Amino acid sequence: MALQYDGAAYFGWQSQRKPAVNTVQEALEAALGRVADQPIQVQCAGRTDRGVHATHQVVHFDAPVVRSEKAWVFGGNSHLPKGIAVQWARPVPSEFHARFSAFARRYRYVIYNAPLRSAHLRGGVTWCDRPLDAQQMHTDAQALLGERDFSAYRAAGCQSRTPMRNVHFIEVSRRGDLVVVDIQANAFLHHMVRNIVGVLMAVGSGEAQPGWAREVLESRSRCAGGVTAPPDGLYLVDVSYPEQFALPASALGPFFL
Repeated sequence: MALQYDGAAYFGWQSQRKPAVNTVQEALEAALGRVADQPIQVQCAGRTDRGVHATHQVVHFDAPVVRSEKAWVFGGNSHLPKGIAVQWARPVPSEFHARFSAFARRYRYVIYNAPLRSAHLRGGVTWCDRPLDAQQMHTDAQALLGERDFSAYRAAGCQSRTPMRNVHFIEVSRRGDLVVVDIQANAFLHHMVRNIVGVLMAVGSGEAQPGWAREVLESRSRCAGGVTAPPDGLYLVDVSYPEQFALPASALGPFFL
């Protein structure tokens, strides 16, 4: 199953098992449970943090009852809050796993780069009033390509057993007042994208010198890594799987671009 969600109203993807804490996972499981008329637990491709959005999150679950694809999609949506929407559902072989079968995740980070904040894009972008040099940000980002030790770009509380990740591409481009950081890797460490964007924004604004992204990487120290960018502008936009599973392609978001 693939879904979209506006993460601004949620305490991240993962169920916290605490009262008065809304998570995307809990909302989805509750909706699907009503379709199945019994409890359902889902596994996702990538756990997003509080305030982070998705235009193409992929989940899987073991269906305890037979329902049509249409029933899972339309029935699920009828019981979901407005900020979450199922896009499609497909049966998959038992060996499929939303997280472990994926070989790439793609995120986009959207910065509204203008002197005054936007009322309409509130919560969906990160506002930066300092002029950003998107070309310099792109140039600096190329030092992060390939399989590298991203210790300097991981959160202090990251629980991954290894800091090694393989970044396939990073592209930074300007679209009017929007600066978009488009990044794909085999997987990401906790806060890795937001920490990368924080460094690139410092370079793009002139706060840091060109080449700083490489210096931070080579330091292997989070203390050298600068500010973590806010969650508002971050979107999970694609998850890649082997062709054998024949899953529908995503329409890359966010859709206001």
